[in-house]
Amino acid sequence: MPSPSPLLHRNTAHERLLLGLSSGLGSLAVLLAGVGRYGTLAYAVRRRTREIGIRLAFGAHRHAVLSMILSDALKLVALGIGVGVPIAVAGGYSLRVFLFGVAPVDPAALAAACAVLALAALLAACIPARRAAPVDPLVALRWE
Repeated sequence: MPSPSPLLHRNTAHERLLLGLSSGLGSLAVLLAGVGRYGTLAYAVRRRTREIGIRLAFGAHRHAVLSMILSDALKLVALGIGVGVPIAVAGGYSLRVFLFGVAPVDPAALAAACAVLALAALLAACIPARRAAPVDPLVALRWE
C-alpha cells in the first residue's frame, strides 16, 4: 500500500493532533477514574477489616469475601452508569449544534464507554478484594 501523499498528510495534521490529544486525555480520565475507585475501595475494605474477620471466624469462605467486595464495587458502577448515561444523553442533545455529521446519541459509544469504565472499576476493585480475602480472623479481630 503506498504511503499517503504529503498534501493529504498536511491537510489532516490538525485532525490527527486533535485525535491524539483527545485519546490521551481520555486515557488519563480512565486512569484517574480507576485510581480513584481503587483508593475508595481500599479505604472501605480497610474500614471493614473487623467485619471481614468476623465473617471469616464464623465460617465464611474466602471466595465469599472476595465476591462480596467485588459485588459492592459493581453496585457502585451500576449506580454511576444509571446516573451518568442520562446526563451524557442530555449533554449530547444540548450540544447537537456543535456536532457536525455525528449523532447526538451513539448507543455503541455509550456502551463502549460504560464497558471500559466498568472494567477499570472491576480491575481497581480486584486488588483490595484479593488483599482482604486472606485476612486472618484473629488478626482482624484484634485490629483497631
